[in-house]
Amino acid sequence: MTRNDTAIAWVEGEIVSASEARIPILDHGFLFGDGIFEGIRVTPAGIFRLDDHMKRLETAARVVGIEPVGGIARVREIACETARAWGSREGYLRLIVSRGVGALGIDPSTCPEASILCIAAGPVELDPDKARRGLDMITSSLRRPAGDVLDPRVKSLNYLNNVLAKREANLRGADDALVLNALGLVAEASATNVFAILGDRLETPAVSDGALEGLTRRTILEIGRELGFEASERSLGRFDLYAADAVFLSGTRAGLVPVGSLDGSPISQAARPKLREIQAAFRTRQIELSVTVD
Repeated sequence: MTRNDTAIAWVEGEIVSASEARIPILDHGFLFGDGIFEGIRVTPAGIFRLDDHMKRLETAARVVGIEPVGGIARVREIACETARAWGSREGYLRLIVSRGVGALGIDPSTCPEASILCIAAGPVELDPDKARRGLDMITSSLRRPAGDVLDPRVKSLNYLNNVLAKREANLRGADDALVLNALGLVAEASATNVFAILGDRLETPAVSDGALEGLTRRTILEIGRELGFEASERSLGRFDLYAADAVFLSGTRAGLVPVGSLDGSPISQAARPKLREIQAAFRTRQIELSVTVD
């Protein structure tokens, strides 16, 4: 296949254009969001933190009771095969393991075999002006479900809460939405983690507050400590974001993106030089922690 920025997909052992990929309509991932996924960064050096992604996916599969044929080793090889087809360039893998094809009902026992699918696409390109000014965010009226409803460490295919938060941001003329938990504490943005720089502190919401245990998030905490920050997880409210010297979002596909305003009020940019330092270190770390797929 000609190498370009058009998304591709691994489906049933073949690499095809994503626009041509098809799944059965009785797949429970499609019908009920019954499945798990990993969003994985691809760099010219390979797949970023591949082993960590496989470990997280394996744990999530155990939690929801999905056993892919060939185990995690087969899932890993599919990710590598897709990355090889994508080529030595920046990109993003969406690795999906669904419950599989079953009856038209929620009973998972009707699905004899899990389905595996992997998509490769280009990274998100942020508008240069937006990268300079930062994203405009609103606080969503929705709340993040509690951990006893669904543990945020499980990357479930059911992202309706996130989708509706993003839709609310769109309708209100914002770039993204800040999602709080039932206690009014910051969980994350619609699909990314939230960080605040306050002096020499680099802070992000705890998993117990509803934050995804993101691998980009983990890398930023590691980098922060190396750069001399007191980097930690702690509960944050909207007040803490307004009081911060800088706020930014982190995600596998989006990278590190500054926040310029929240609910119409500006967010300080005083620590933007420190953020640029973290961004530069992260770009280097992505290459260092990439696993070759050749």
